[in-house]
Amino acid sequence: MTVGTDSRDTEARIPRRTLEHFTARSLVGLIMVVVAGIAFGVLLALVRFRFGPLYDLDHGVAESVNGYVADHEGLLDVIRFVTGLGGGLKVWVVSLAVAVLLIRRRARLAVFVIVSGLGALALEPTIKLLVGRLRPVVDVPVAHAPGNSFPSGHSLGSFVVYGSLLLVFLPAVSKRWRPLVITAVATLVTVIGLSRIALGVHFVSDVLAGWLLGAAWLGITLYAFRLWRREEHRREPTLTEGLEPEAADDLEPAPAESKVLPHPWVETAEILVGWVLVLGALFGFGIWASYHADGTVLAALDTGVPRWFAEHRTPMLDGWSHVASKAGDTHTILAVSLVFCTLVVARWRQWRPILFLALVMVGELTLFLASAAAVDRPRPDVPHLDQNLPTAAFPSGHIAATLCLWTTIALIVLARTDRWWRWLTVVAAVVMPLVVTTSRFYRGMHHPSDLMGAMLLTALWIGLLYVIVRPNAEAVVADAGDDLQHQNRGVRRFARDAA
Repeated sequence: MTVGTDSRDTEARIPRRTLEHFTARSLVGLIMVVVAGIAFGVLLALVRFRFGPLYDLDHGVAESVNGYVADHEGLLDVIRFVTGLGGGLKVWVVSLAVAVLLIRRRARLAVFVIVSGLGALALEPTIKLLVGRLRPVVDVPVAHAPGNSFPSGHSLGSFVVYGSLLLVFLPAVSKRWRPLVITAVATLVTVIGLSRIALGVHFVSDVLAGWLLGAAWLGITLYAFRLWRREEHRREPTLTEGLEPEAADDLEPAPAESKVLPHPWVETAEILVGWVLVLGALFGFGIWASYHADGTVLAALDTGVPRWFAEHRTPMLDGWSHVASKAGDTHTILAVSLVFCTLVVARWRQWRPILFLALVMVGELTLFLASAAAVDRPRPDVPHLDQNLPTAAFPSGHIAATLCLWTTIALIVLARTDRWWRWLTVVAAVVMPLVVTTSRFYRGMHHPSDLMGAMLLTALWIGLLYVIVRPNAEAVVADAGDDLQHQNRGVRRFARDAA
């Protein structure tokens, strides 16, 4: 009887301790949310009634910082880059994070990110409209921003977006590195806010208000998520464990991948030697096509094609060619590469294809710059629609980058899925280079032999890296075992939850 009583007492104590544990943590979190909300309300009142000391601090800092930043162009470039991390980039970051979470079948975490982001997006313009505070007026404007000033949308949005992503993905970070990651995110949010002051588009109180409102809103969404877990009788983790510690297996990028490169020093030496050989081939063809091909069909094409396009220009086609040409510029190529790499890691949980794409694009850029400088070919003898380009004509960097990117994407995707949409990557690998090539010819920037140089670069460089890196070496295994791996992760999660 005694044993049975002790057993019942133990079973009664466990839920009671769990409830007390949850209540204590929830109370602390609720207090933090209330404190942040009250602090924001007080700051709002001080701004509305133009409290003297705060008014002097805001305007004094704005003037002094503006005077210093305006005289340092290099520092200004860094500040503009930092402030960009808190601007429209947040939308892309959130979209990618949600895509990753949905691919990893963590819909609840995706909902948390979406709700947090949408709440911040709605709070900023609403409060700005209610307060109606004008932006700072400085002697030397170095940046311009539309709308009202209070609170700082960059500060509010970065706090909520990067804070919510930190809470979501923290379980995938090793415990040893979590303090460093938390510090890095806190530093990022801080410097984004300070950059708005440095650019003279926000007062100190605007940035503080953005942080306080962001903390309050993120605290509310976090509290709601914990209540959601409580309804499912799950334990309440500490903030340093993230939102769902049991999601660590699903959030880890590539837990089961073998060594990316079996013999890294050997492969590195092979890649360097191959790079030199590809550069030699480009240089040889470029010198011949540029200066020694007179009287050949290629020379006739190099002269006739740019002139034909120049004779058929119209204002409408000028605009379309500008848009099409942008599809092959550095910013577009980098953006597509980052998005694709993120989705590859999320879906196939391997770093090898990412390394392959990175080496392809870095090699393309360096080969293009080196060969362009060595050959130094003039642009076609027609009016140019793009002015002051820093490189020579051969080979076409836009076309080479487009060919390398979309060909690499097609090679990776085709080996990893048998779904119908894989053929869309093949279509893109054909259509995108054609679009960019036509636009570059139309704008008078390249000869047909520049296109041939880009094709030569793509074929030699991708072929070399494909043999050395073998990006699809584990593709069949990864694809075949995907469902089984997911089932195993589900069993492990069920076991942890039951325990």
